[in-house]
Amino acid sequence: MSIIKTKHLSYHYIRHDEEGNVEGEVPAVKDVNLSVEPGEFIAILGHNGSGKSTLAKHFNALLLPSEGCIVVDGMDTADENHTWDVRSTAGMVFQNPDNQIIGQVVEEDVGFGPENLGVPTKEIWERVEESLKAVGMYEYRKYSPNKLSGGQKQRVSIAGVLAMHPKCIVLDEPTAMLDPNGRKDVIRAARALNDVENVTIILITHYMEEVIYADRVFVMDEGKVVMQGTPREIFSQVERLKHLRLDVPQVTLLAYELQKSGLKLPDGILTAQELTEELKKLCTGSKTGASDNRQMPVK
Repeated sequence: MSIIKTKHLSYHYIRHDEEGNVEGEVPAVKDVNLSVEPGEFIAILGHNGSGKSTLAKHFNALLLPSEGCIVVDGMDTADENHTWDVRSTAGMVFQNPDNQIIGQVVEEDVGFGPENLGVPTKEIWERVEESLKAVGMYEYRKYSPNKLSGGQKQRVSIAGVLAMHPKCIVLDEPTAMLDPNGRKDVIRAARALNDVENVTIILITHYMEEVIYADRVFVMDEGKVVMQGTPREIFSQVERLKHLRLDVPQVTLLAYELQKSGLKLPDGILTAQELTEELKKLCTGSKTGASDNRQMPVK
């Protein structure tokens, strides 16, 4: 069974005038059908205003569909009796970690969620320890969050969600406010949770390099899912992504430009190592060909 499944999901924001009167509706998500399987690492891409963050808020029942439905681990999010269970199943991490961190000490902040769930004290501390270790922040457990870098704070936010033992974590542009090192730390932690703990990860981002290790990618534009596939399938379509006002990973773009200049490289190269290996093959092939030509007898 899918852990998350949307069926013809649409959402409209209500637009008000300056006096607070309803002027009309603004469509933000339009007829989205997707499913996420347990243990998958899913990425959702799109430029600003594409609807990706609005969609993400439906996974946690922060927003409810205007039309269609979304089912989380067998529970319809529109059923108020399941709201708490839905939010326990699909934990949410937002852009700004300062909006999620409320404790004065790291370990107290991570324990806040399980405490609210009524988890016994002994188990709370066990969860705090395992969650902080999972994101590489255990040595900072006695620190004030104010002493941490942006990337470290975001990892604490992830640990706080993880301590509630969700089956799925939704990361809504979690690296948008971080420097490159902070971004790498957070994505590394998310990948580790997926690989080692088998937590389902849904990553909403506009940083292309963050999604190359995802199992599947959904691309949104004007509230609709317009592309879906593996990272290689998606990033093989450079011109279409440009049309959608999206970038591609730098190494993918470099390989694409080399292709256009005449080098026979495969589509959708994703990493520098991959590009290096393909270039080595070309060099080896050309040297072998040249050597073979020198050995040919002259007629």
